[in-house]
Amino acid sequence: MSFFYEKSYTVLEEKGVDAIVVSDGANMRYLSGFRGATGYLYISKNRRVLMTDSRYTTMAKAEAPEFEVIEIGGNQSYGELLNAQMDLDGASRVGYEDFSLLCHDYAGIQKDCNDRLNVALGQSLDLLRCVKTKEELACLAKAESIGDEAFAHMLDILKPGMTELECAVEIEYFMKTHGAEELSFATIVASGENSAMPHAMPSDRKLQKGDFVTMDFGCIYQGYCSDMTRTVVIGKASKKQREVYNVVLKAQLAALDKVRSGLKGCEVDAVARNIIREAGYGDYFGHGLGHSVGLMIHEEPRFSPKDQTIMLPNMIETVEPGIYLPGFGGVRIEDMIVVKEEGHLNLTHSPKELIEL
Repeated sequence: MSFFYEKSYTVLEEKGVDAIVVSDGANMRYLSGFRGATGYLYISKNRRVLMTDSRYTTMAKAEAPEFEVIEIGGNQSYGELLNAQMDLDGASRVGYEDFSLLCHDYAGIQKDCNDRLNVALGQSLDLLRCVKTKEELACLAKAESIGDEAFAHMLDILKPGMTELECAVEIEYFMKTHGAEELSFATIVASGENSAMPHAMPSDRKLQKGDFVTMDFGCIYQGYCSDMTRTVVIGKASKKQREVYNVVLKAQLAALDKVRSGLKGCEVDAVARNIIREAGYGDYFGHGLGHSVGLMIHEEPRFSPKDQTIMLPNMIETVEPGIYLPGFGGVRIEDMIVVKEEGHLNLTHSPKELIEL
């Protein structure tokens, strides 16, 4: 996998800073290759430094060969190490990630660096990750394929009497024994009335005949996340369940048909939202239509009513409309796609027609 420290130079120029300090774990990995949980990157036009502690120095040297690795000593602070880098560069304007750096850590670094950590970068570094490379897309496709296999497995074993927790464990075990490194988020399995909660936590509720069962899950492959949702019915679907399901499916298919580069995120969202509204369920679709996925499960840009971002080729988005009726249940159908100049490439291949088990 290639890593992209050179992309950060555009941020140096745009923000007019001498250097940047990177604290967000996903951005550290994207720019350097380092997967460790602790440390900072210092990047200027002249220097690239990775600072971490003794738990990660061996890993850092192996994973970030383009960076000088400095191990923090027992009585040192990261602020003191960063101050030394700024002194070597003569840096007076240094950017920091105000969206991720804790206030406590920021205050300590500022004190040690004589207030030189003084330019908020906002999401400038996050946005470097929006358009995926061929290598990244391959990892995302592989992660999503593991999810497809897990869904097929669940269709063979879902039955009345299983608890939501048992279903979630089964999904997670399958993914981890079929190539996944980790989960990309906490698995959602929501049955019956619980499926009316978009982010329900799996419980000891047992699946019953007549239940909607919504399963939203994903895994990580070589650092990259997957995300998919399918809703099925245990037993025979009622007329109302078919109606709700078909509205969501219609909305998703129409939004997928709309996707192409050059559109704003809000324009794609509007397609699905209008269909759900016209069917009388507008008050029951409260979240955005989708979000980007990469090293993190929720990235920018998004398909949402407010997102004005112009979609570019090789951006990743989820398309996940839903209807959630309190006391009745809910439906969500989610695919993960690659935006293309004309249309999209769908990375999710599981069936979407209403499945009755």
